[in-house]
Amino acid sequence: MISTEDLRFFSIVSESVSLAAAARSLDVSSPAVTQRLRLLEEKIGVRLVDRSTRHLTLTTEGELLAARGRRLIEEVDDLAEILASRRGAVTGHLRIAAPFGFGRRFVAPAAALFRARYPETSVGLDLFDNPISDKAEAWDIIVHVGELIDSAMQVRVLARNDRILCASPAYLERRGVPESPRELRHHECAALRENSQDATYWRFHHAELGTESVRIHPVMSSNDGAVVRSWALDGRAVVIRSEWDVAEDLKAGRLMQLLPGWSPPSADVVVLLGSKHGRTARTTHFLQILQEILSPTPWREPSIGPAEPHPEVRA
Repeated sequence: MISTEDLRFFSIVSESVSLAAAARSLDVSSPAVTQRLRLLEEKIGVRLVDRSTRHLTLTTEGELLAARGRRLIEEVDDLAEILASRRGAVTGHLRIAAPFGFGRRFVAPAAALFRARYPETSVGLDLFDNPISDKAEAWDIIVHVGELIDSAMQVRVLARNDRILCASPAYLERRGVPESPRELRHHECAALRENSQDATYWRFHHAELGTESVRIHPVMSSNDGAVVRSWALDGRAVVIRSEWDVAEDLKAGRLMQLLPGWSPPSADVVVLLGSKHGRTARTTHFLQILQEILSPTPWREPSIGPAEPHPEVRA
């Protein structure tokens, strides 16, 4: 008979690009995953994974088990949570997805604090350059920074966040200060490739002059915001970065804001929730903690400083 642990194991396998990736998610060796999968197939009597392809591909039976198994796991988890709530407990596994930089800076401390407050829970935090690009249903909470494409999920704004055009004093001394968006065509710019957006098409809005767009020709590009910020700090290029990331650099004079009358589109910090996940106790309590960390908005305070461990999670 198939157990709930079998279903949880195969759910992770089905959501992975390879058995090696599944092994990393399960924190076991690849041979251990292969062996457990073989035993599960023997127990059921059908092949679940097509091993003739380079990437993990489910058979028809594997697709059926993954889909039905996921629903059964959710029902079991719902029942366990309802029973736990009767005794005032917060339990279960919380699955969080977030962007690289913001996730390290703000979401990771929130996850640690959540686990310290609610020891009957476990937490999985995965960081991506675009956490909503694929398999959104795999997460209880998705933290997103920036413009949001249409989504059927619930959206809650956590904090306001602007994008800022900036460069270092050394760069400006070497190349001069642009006076309008169109002058950026003649500057060395670095682009951040994220959220499947056109990284070379920069848009700006001016309260009196309206909207102006410019197609830059980046001398460097990356999908990691920390890399793009480092290039700006080193005087290599003009960049557009989130306010949360460069606020301290601007206050310290390491970076200078350019074209202050012209504003790139804002990049508010939001969370996306499925209709079911938005009602779970662990999701609600984690969001409360994340809101605590982001209220008042840290990057709009006199000094945001480095992320510090909360007293509750210090050794």
